[in-house]
Amino acid sequence: MGKTLYFDCFSGASGDMILGALLDAGVPLEALRGALGTLAIEHGVLSTERVLRAGISATKFRLLEPAHGHAAAPGDSARGAFVDSQQVHADTHSHRSSDGRVHSHSHDRPADSTPSPGPRAPSPDHHTLADIEGYIGRSALSPAGKARAVSLFHRLAEAEAAIHDMPLDRIHLHEVGAIDSIVDIVGAVFAMEFLGADRIVSSPLNVGSGTVTCAHGEFPVPAPATVRLLQGAPIYSQGVAIELTTPTGALLITDYAQSFGPMPAMRVSAVGYGAGDKDLAGHPNVLRVVLGQSEDVQPFERIVSMECEIDDMNPQLFGPLMDRLYAAGALDVYYAPVQMKKNRPGTLVTVIAPVDRRDALAGVLFTETTTIGVRHQEMLRERLERKMVTVDTPCGPIRFKVSAREGRTVNASPEFEDCAKAAAERGLPIKEVQAQAIRAWMERESH
Repeated sequence: MGKTLYFDCFSGASGDMILGALLDAGVPLEALRGALGTLAIEHGVLSTERVLRAGISATKFRLLEPAHGHAAAPGDSARGAFVDSQQVHADTHSHRSSDGRVHSHSHDRPADSTPSPGPRAPSPDHHTLADIEGYIGRSALSPAGKARAVSLFHRLAEAEAAIHDMPLDRIHLHEVGAIDSIVDIVGAVFAMEFLGADRIVSSPLNVGSGTVTCAHGEFPVPAPATVRLLQGAPIYSQGVAIELTTPTGALLITDYAQSFGPMPAMRVSAVGYGAGDKDLAGHPNVLRVVLGQSEDVQPFERIVSMECEIDDMNPQLFGPLMDRLYAAGALDVYYAPVQMKKNRPGTLVTVIAPVDRRDALAGVLFTETTTIGVRHQEMLRERLERKMVTVDTPCGPIRFKVSAREGRTVNASPEFEDCAKAAAERGLPIKEVQAQAIRAWMERESH
């Protein structure tokens, strides 16, 4: 049986609600802090607290920004995460709360700060796409996770660029939302990898109702960036007259959900509730995630193998090509040296992917390489059941990827990144840390 994760978006979704729900479902806060720490930027203090939302106990994820000394509100500030650096001063945003009053704040500063009198150059707090790619590139995310995180930021920037009718190179992450958005998006990528769900399903998203007021006028909910990111996803409006789904929430749910609909059949193993900022009377303002073992997953799944040979391309392009193939949904990508016609050395590119990603991946191969043809063949794949287990070792906690077949453990392998980190911290060879980790696993299993 495979692992299924279900997003129940009856009260919409925002970046902080998603992180709160995933933490509530079992992702350790310390692991999240460690992963975000490898970005090597000052992101403030991450914390959680138990709160009640219409009587439902939930985890509220909070980011305390050192620059302002107060808890940020990722769900509120995520709207319009990218704005032109020359227009930031004018992009004041307000929203209607559940009591009917209108509250305003500027996208680029806390609500209590004084607006700048006119246009200004980007401050050091602004983050361009190139900046963000650099942060992600040096992080401890897996190669697939890095590619996905970069792809998410590009998709968010493209949505904002289209709305404001400006090129991507003029798009900057606004000051208040900069750290919020980086933490929400990169944190969600790490948390999803940590949980390792084989199947991700979402309910239709409740976007809320009412209006949001920006400097350019009053717009109906969902906001322009949100509705653009929700294209192709099922949405509805029900309940309270406020914005329930933010751009960051729309971005993450639509990128990860493989399908939308009712909760699939599963044996529930964990439930997590992530709280929104507002406690609404009679409406639990939470995002629920349900994690379990699928009851309807077959032992074999249909996949597609795609391949092409290349003998006339700059070898420097093969690295970015692999990243973009993973970002487009590839399950595996590998290269092999081959001898081609006219006795030329070349490279065989092989991509393994879900059948429904074939067209998108073919597009990447045609646009990012010099190939003029791609072969593909559908086949069946059988996978072992997989889970992540943390083991206490003499070098600290090390995560193990454990594989099983019909309930019997077949393989257990320590995560290389954990071993490398522990080795660097203790000045030991990585192979020694690996050996100690394996001994700790064997002792654990023998008891």
